[in-house]
Amino acid sequence: MIGAGPAGVAAAVMACSLNLRTTTLDAGPIGGKLHRISALVNVPGSWTTGPRLAEALAADLERLREGGRCTVEQGRAVKVSGHDERAELTLEDGRVLTADTIVVATGVTDLAPSDVEWVTAAADFSAPPLWRATPQELTGRTYVLGADRPLGTWLRAHPDVTTTLHVLCPPTDRYKAAEVEDDPRVRLVPVSHVAITKPRYGEGWTVVVTGQDGAETVYSVTSILSNLGNKPAALPGLVTDEDGYCPQDQQHRRIRIAGDLRSARYQRIVTAQGSGAEAVLAYYYDIALSRGGGGR
Repeated sequence: MIGAGPAGVAAAVMACSLNLRTTTLDAGPIGGKLHRISALVNVPGSWTTGPRLAEALAADLERLREGGRCTVEQGRAVKVSGHDERAELTLEDGRVLTADTIVVATGVTDLAPSDVEWVTAAADFSAPPLWRATPQELTGRTYVLGADRPLGTWLRAHPDVTTTLHVLCPPTDRYKAAEVEDDPRVRLVPVSHVAITKPRYGEGWTVVVTGQDGAETVYSVTSILSNLGNKPAALPGLVTDEDGYCPQDQQHRRIRIAGDLRSARYQRIVTAQGSGAEAVLAYYYDIALSRGGGGR
C-alpha cells in the first residue's frame, strides 16, 4: 500500500483480513491530510475532527503490525510499475520493493495560484491556505481564491465566526460551492479570471475580477486566502487522464488505484475508505484466488 491515509489504511485492514501479507508505506504521518481537517460531519463513527480519525487509523495499523500481519515503513515512493508476474515500487533512497500487486493511494497535493489558468498574480504574491486560518486572522475585507470543499469544512469548524468570506468562484468550482451557497457568511463571486497585484501605495492587494459576463471589477483587499483545490499526486509509471488522475481501467492489472487519486469527484473520506477496501478485494478475486490463494 502506498499511502497511509483513509484509503491506504482501509486497504491494509482488508488485506490482513484476507490473510494477505501487507506492507504500508508513507512519507508522512499516518492519516495524511486528516491532520488538517478541523471538523468532520459526514464520516460514520462519531469522529468530530480529522486528527481524531487519524489517531484511530494509526491504532489500526499498530494493531495489525503487532499481530505480525502488516509491516509499516516510512519512505517516499518515486515510481511504480507492473509486470506479468510482479509489481515493482522504487523508493527515493534507491530501494526497489516487489509485490504481487500495489495499491496506490498517494492522494492529492495543494494547487498554487501558478497552477491554475484563471489566476494571474504578482511574483511576490503568496496566499496562506484557508484551512490554516484562524478567525482572529480574518481582519478587514477577506477574499478566498476558489470554492473547493475545505471552505465548508472551515465554516463548520468555526460556527460562531461572522466574518464575510468573499469567495472568488470559477465555473469549475460551481458544483462544490453549492454546499455552502446558503451560508450567510459566504458571498460567492463568479469569475472567469482574477489578476492580483500590489497597490502603488498602502497595504493589502488590488484584485481585478473579470466576471463570467466579461465585466471587470476592481477590489482593494486586506487579505487573500487560498482555497484553490488540489491536483493528483500521481507517481511516474501510472497512466493518467487529461486532468492528471489515474483511472483504474487504464492501469496495469497489478496496479490498483484508491482514494482521491481516482477522480476529483471521489474526494471524500468515506469513498476513499471504500475504494481502498475494494482495491484489495478486486486483487483477491482477480489474482490471488485464481492461483489458489495467497499473495504478498
